[in-house]
Amino acid sequence: MSLASAVHAVPAVARSIAVDVRGVSHQFDLAGSRLAVLDRIDLSVAPGEFVALLGPSGCGKSTLLRLVAALETPTQGQILADGAPIEHPDPSRMLVFQDPTLFPWLSVWKNVATGLDARGVLREQRRRVDETLALVRLENFAAALPHQLSGGMAQRASLARALVNDPALLLLDEPLGKLDSLTRLSLQDELATLWQRRRFTALLVTHDVEEALLLASRVIVLTDRPARIQAEFVVSKPYPRRRDDADLVALRRRILATLGLEKSS
Repeated sequence: MSLASAVHAVPAVARSIAVDVRGVSHQFDLAGSRLAVLDRIDLSVAPGEFVALLGPSGCGKSTLLRLVAALETPTQGQILADGAPIEHPDPSRMLVFQDPTLFPWLSVWKNVATGLDARGVLREQRRRVDETLALVRLENFAAALPHQLSGGMAQRASLARALVNDPALLLLDEPLGKLDSLTRLSLQDELATLWQRRRFTALLVTHDVEEALLLASRVIVLTDRPARIQAEFVVSKPYPRRRDDADLVALRRRILATLGLEKSS
């Protein structure tokens, strides 16, 4: 079964939220000194929008995702979901990491079910686990243990663990960063298909300019630490997008130039 077929086998869910980052600055305490990571970030993400964050390594992109997920509290400023302050983690806002972080002693099915189980709704919603495994094409690996999966399959399982909670906001912290190039290309297409079907709000951290242009409707470029918003690029091309599209190639050159990487274009 293709991913497109699997997606259409699951009912569409119109569930998304608006995210507003208002004047957010953040610092870390390191051995008695203060390390400034984010500097007065203002960013609004519309419901159902897919936004990518680009910037130098270590500039604070992942920190911003953690703040939106309420895994940390900003030193200054406020983050809102549909106008209400984000003050604690919630299943409506799911964070997917670069590493799958699956529980090695649990089967794929039980790993995907952990969120529903923790909320005490697994008995009534067991079918959601099966549907979500089908959505990411892992229905035949439900009984497998994580060490029996390839890297791409493990990342699909991690994505399913987030999607089973029907998130309104999906936070993606370089989820494809450690995959081989062929698997990464395949999962980029699959992630775009999932987003088009579910229309959750998505915020992606990536170092891959091409990946950002293939997936996002808007690309935000951050400066070096402490990160500020340096530039914003709207990507208006329809989906599915072609990597060799002349407009995207030209936009890639502009973004690389903004990042100071003209020679890489």
